[in-house]
Amino acid sequence: MATEEFDGLDANGSLARKRLYGRIFVGVCFLSTLVGVVALALLLADVIYESWGWLSWEFLTYPPSRFAENYLPGGRGAGIYPALVGSIFLIVLTAVFTVFLGVGAAIYLEEYAADNRLTRFIEANIANLAGVPSIVYGLLGLAIFVRAAGLGSSLLAGSLTLTLLILPIVIVAAQEAIRAVPDSQRRAAYGVGATKWEVTRDVVLPSALPGIMTGTILSLSRAIGETAPILMVGAATSMFRPPYSLTGPFSAMPMQIFDWARLPQAEFQHVAAAGSVVLLTVLLLMNATAIAIRNRYDTR
Repeated sequence: MATEEFDGLDANGSLARKRLYGRIFVGVCFLSTLVGVVALALLLADVIYESWGWLSWEFLTYPPSRFAENYLPGGRGAGIYPALVGSIFLIVLTAVFTVFLGVGAAIYLEEYAADNRLTRFIEANIANLAGVPSIVYGLLGLAIFVRAAGLGSSLLAGSLTLTLLILPIVIVAAQEAIRAVPDSQRRAAYGVGATKWEVTRDVVLPSALPGIMTGTILSLSRAIGETAPILMVGAATSMFRPPYSLTGPFSAMPMQIFDWARLPQAEFQHVAAAGSVVLLTVLLLMNATAIAIRNRYDTR
């Protein structure tokens, strides 16, 4: 009888200890999440506070200036317009190249390529390339597009370099989305006489589109804020007119913000914060548009 009571107490103590460990684990996870959320909130609050009063319509529609007083209301007018237009063109071109190349490569590797050593070798290298530092892709773009292809420090060279940067991430995300499509759907389509291309176009791609869009969103979010790759291909730190040609010079918002942040006058720190707010706004609008498209197809 005493032994049974002891075993019951021991079991209850073990259960209470496990519950305590569970509560501690949940608390640690919550604190880890809270650290990131609080840090992000503090960063956003600081940027918005620093940019307050410096962000205006003129800031969005005028070229930059070396005089801080021009950014204030009542000044001659100065802003981020050329870099804003350059970033939009840059990310649109990057999105076009990335979607076609990335999704096409993922479809081939998952639906058409044979399961052999060569395919596995290619997939392993694509996964490894996703972790390569961005400066390496900048050097690669400088060697291939700027010098070997003769594109120079152009908008096209910059977009192709950013495409190299995010292409592995898009390929891996698209592959995972395609793998998640149940094989039963493929077999059902083959059973009614569909060809390989018809199955891929009408069954696999619509089902995998939400996952593909998610990977593309995350990749473009990384690309729009990158400075090192476009710095290596020769993007201008400041431009006084927007880019008018794919083969002409260009600037981007990260470059313009960097140029303002390194100027010694304290007023330019407020201008750099205002530019950061514009960059974040463009990023959020892009993400909202892409998420809306993704959710539409996800619902279907």
